[in-house]
Amino acid sequence: MRVLIPGGTGFLGRALAGRLQEAGYEVIVLSRQPERARLPPGVQAVRWDGRTAAGWASLADGAFAIINLAGESIGQRWTEAVKRRIRESRLQASQAVVEALAAASTKPQVLLQSSAVGYYGPRGDEQLTEEDPPGTDFLARLAVEWEASTQPVEAMGVRRVILRTGVVLERDGGALAQMLLPFRLFLGGPLGDGRQGFSWIHRADWVEAVKFLMEHPEARGPYNLTAPRPVRNAEFARILGRVLGRPSWLPVPAFALRLAFGEGADFLLTGQFVRPRRLLEAGFRFRYPDLESALRAILQRDR
Repeated sequence: MRVLIPGGTGFLGRALAGRLQEAGYEVIVLSRQPERARLPPGVQAVRWDGRTAAGWASLADGAFAIINLAGESIGQRWTEAVKRRIRESRLQASQAVVEALAAASTKPQVLLQSSAVGYYGPRGDEQLTEEDPPGTDFLARLAVEWEASTQPVEAMGVRRVILRTGVVLERDGGALAQMLLPFRLFLGGPLGDGRQGFSWIHRADWVEAVKFLMEHPEARGPYNLTAPRPVRNAEFARILGRVLGRPSWLPVPAFALRLAFGEGADFLLTGQFVRPRRLLEAGFRFRYPDLESALRAILQRDR
């Protein structure tokens, strides 16, 4: 069975493609630069422009699933131009997916649409599940648009799952990779006052959760892809320091983050406590439900 992954050459897509390939799926990743894609053996890369279905729409015909991960990274200094690119990259890619499904005579059984826990906006100490409404900041408004962008496929009879992903942890990319050096240099600590919620998930659990939702025909609508036990940012720093055998005493001041990331610092200085209620109710079992076990599994060679 064929699975297409638009935007599948990154930190999450490579791991997911490899797992699905191992499970016996024919995996095709759509990339703007397929010749530079470092993909697991057996995974094919096909060129696309990130905006249209030109050149790859025929691959959607008869495919089992499309997992749409395409979108520019938010981990950069935000300017109005950058925010515009972040938004357009997501909406244009989604429109291309909708076009490809509309043209397919045999529709894929399921579309898994990427989103993020930023959907909920800054929410203080609220304990959030999929039933809670969206926030009103830039990331929340973006997530609302992003999720809605592929809704037309439901009228085509395609099952649609929304993946509201938290901070994904693994040593070879994402947020954790950027945090390791300061901690190893005894310069680690929380971001700002450290009170903000930190909703995280081990990458292995994220991959298995996506596969689980893809393969369960009753799964529809939004699912929070976060571990069951979110923490405060300060607690994350303490546990990471303990696992590495390093102190976590040096906070990163809010003003320094704002100098580096502009408005994007709000993403780091605010947060949410998000719980995967629907995923647990569906019967998914986390391999790493608590933060310390997740970090020890990832960083056991660093001690």
